Amino acid sequence: MAVSEETIRKIAHLARLELTEKEVQTYSKQLTGILDYVSQLSKVDTTGVEPLVTATDMAVNFREDKVEPSLSPDDLLSNAPDRSGNLFKVPPVL
Repeated sequence: MAVSEETIRKIAHLARLELTEKEVQTYSKQLTGILDYVSQLSKVDTTGVEPLVTATDMAVNFREDKVEPSLSPDDLLSNAPDRSGNLFKVPPVL
């Protein structure tokens, strides 16, 4: 399945990306290769294979939903290095 350069340009436009012509050609080839590789899955014979929900036979064990007392904001923040009111104060990330 070949992905045209026009399709790559449209995807780039929708994603608000500016691509050079070389990038358009490269991504067209790469995406075509990826889709060709994935299309091989349709050739696998899955006759008689049961659908798989999980990789292991696991039972889901739900706990009873109980309301329990929780800690106060002061207790929760007692070991915080810095706080602002009832919030953790951390250094800026960006």
